[in-house]
Amino acid sequence: MRLPALLLLLSASLPAADPVFPYGAVYFRKSNPPAADWARDHATAAATGMNTFRHWFMWSAIEAAPGKLDWRDYDTQMDLAARNHIQVVLAELDNSAPEWAFTDYAHARYLGADGRPVDSGISGSSATGGFPGLCLDNEDVRALAEKWLVALVERYKGHPATLGYDLWNEYHAQGGSAANMYCYCPATQRKFRAWLQAKYGTLEALGQAWHRYSYARWDDVHPPKNLTGYPESLDWLQFRIDNAHRLAKWRVDLVRRHDPRHKVIAHGVALSLDSLPSSACDEWRSAKEVDVWGFTWVASRRGSEPWKQFHAVDLVRAGSRGKPFWHAEAQAGPLWMQPQVTGRPREDGRIADEKDVRLWNMISIAGGATGILYPRWRPLLDGPLFGAFGAFGMDGSVTPRAEAAGQVARWANANPELWKSRPVRGEVGIAWVPESQLFNYVQQGSTDHYAQSARGAYRAFFDQNIQADFVHVDNLGEYPLVYLPYPIHLQPDTVRKLAAYVNAGGILVSEGLPAYFGEHGKVGTVQPNLGLDQLFGARESYVEFTPDLLENYSMTVRGRTIPARYFVQEYELAGGRAAGAHANGHTGAVEHTSGKGRTLLIGSFPGAGYFKHPTPEARSFFAGLLEWAGLAHTLTVSDPHVQARLHRGPNGSVLYVINPTRDPRPVTIELREAPRSAKDAWQDTHIRLENRRLSLTMSDRNTAVIRLD
Repeated sequence: MRLPALLLLLSASLPAADPVFPYGAVYFRKSNPPAADWARDHATAAATGMNTFRHWFMWSAIEAAPGKLDWRDYDTQMDLAARNHIQVVLAELDNSAPEWAFTDYAHARYLGADGRPVDSGISGSSATGGFPGLCLDNEDVRALAEKWLVALVERYKGHPATLGYDLWNEYHAQGGSAANMYCYCPATQRKFRAWLQAKYGTLEALGQAWHRYSYARWDDVHPPKNLTGYPESLDWLQFRIDNAHRLAKWRVDLVRRHDPRHKVIAHGVALSLDSLPSSACDEWRSAKEVDVWGFTWVASRRGSEPWKQFHAVDLVRAGSRGKPFWHAEAQAGPLWMQPQVTGRPREDGRIADEKDVRLWNMISIAGGATGILYPRWRPLLDGPLFGAFGAFGMDGSVTPRAEAAGQVARWANANPELWKSRPVRGEVGIAWVPESQLFNYVQQGSTDHYAQSARGAYRAFFDQNIQADFVHVDNLGEYPLVYLPYPIHLQPDTVRKLAAYVNAGGILVSEGLPAYFGEHGKVGTVQPNLGLDQLFGARESYVEFTPDLLENYSMTVRGRTIPARYFVQEYELAGGRAAGAHANGHTGAVEHTSGKGRTLLIGSFPGAGYFKHPTPEARSFFAGLLEWAGLAHTLTVSDPHVQARLHRGPNGSVLYVINPTRDPRPVTIELREAPRSAKDAWQDTHIRLENRRLSLTMSDRNTAVIRLD
């Protein structure tokens, strides 16, 4: 063997150091890309600056027959990665069951509420069969999947290209729809009964809670096939969430048991504000189990307005609780002929160019992401998602978008000190209270009311460069000011946490009808319910549930006329003081002091109001909440179209300034503390520093990454 070949072989057998900033894409999905291009593509990726690939290790593509595992294509991918100094995240997809398993284990096919079993289908994301897999509540199928997963880990845990394992792609449950949920197979029903028995203890207690008074045995209990009964529907949704995360933990524990050395990685879809009931999306619960969390976010499906991506990044960062997180699937190419793009302009993420790629990268980095991958390195050549998302061309050629991606990749890995600084805590927390979302889904078949209330409040702060962080109800004490969106259903334990937060000195702003529907979705005879009338110093005098008539509703709070929506609650004072009125002049907002803290109760939903009607006066109202709470702004920005985010760390602070518009914009940023120096680490933009003010001119869809000393 010649010396260069020997050196190459030796280098490929040594484990590579983890990349400073993982940057790359999903590459191999079995039928794509063509095998003839694999070696060339790996070399091109490495030359561009990519250091990380994720491959889809699909059960259906590997176990060709019972016990017959075909690893040949995957072995080639791993060896090519090692030779090109690319690290690999092994994405296990046990939700792609082998075709033969659908026949041999027909009892384990997902069963919908309509009584129809779910057959093997082709995934649009890989043009490969076996989806959505089989129901792992069936122990025989779970044992089969476990055997395959163990074989995967054992085969590659010693490979020099292995970086870690991505478990349960996009971390959401197979759920069907509100009209036809699954799974209702006998195995899932047995697990549901066991869950209910642990919660209620006795069959009689369950019957009382569900208003079903003639259960004679546990086998009489079945999950609801429609969401008409509040108690049983809420229990069914919560069970589905708990069950999905039980299986997630099974995967995590299994992989860690067989390979304790490499990272356990996972990513969701940044939809905890609207997809908890249907798909078990919960950033906090998911991130808790893994080493690195992440998310999918593509503008072509969600919209390219900057606040939308920022809110997704902030949501994932909040759930990560200090752990590293990646933008695990970021857009770098167009999306063709999909329902999400119909009727939207070209510029709204539909046809991405190199400046879009740069902008979307930098928004995620400004929000705290420490890794970026694309859902495609090069686009699929078949299936409904042909041509979608990839930075590189259909033939693997380098495009201007790929060059922009490579510029970010090389820069990020050449500046390791930047990643020691992390985003500062926001000025305000937006409370994430999952039961309110669940109830919205049960009551109305959608989570729009909850999601738009939370997102509208976020955007109202964002539009004024106020950083609003999402905060779990368990962590309210980390923020001096908390905004509570759409709290119409609260559990008694949540109410206790809210009261404890206020009494300890917290300042709580709550939208209307807090805990109107209490435990099991039952309406309280005193409103606000569950003792919240004392916390808020107010009693309901009138309520109106007419969302179709209130889409353009407005009310006055703290001297400003603001849009609101959905429902109206009027108050009589019970220790508090009036702070606003409805259109008819009746009291619509109440301030109160409780313990060491304060509250502001607003008798409608300003967050949802701003979501639909983002008026200047509403922006002033939301900004005024900080002044009312006695809080100072972290920074101010002269141009509302430009966003700024501050990071701090052991080597100093870093200020990210982002211009998402298509025009150059001069901007001045005023900080709370004066830095000694300010230098752009991205493109060496000229910055004028005067005491606490930084002035610069931002080019279009670009960023300044300013080191502050």
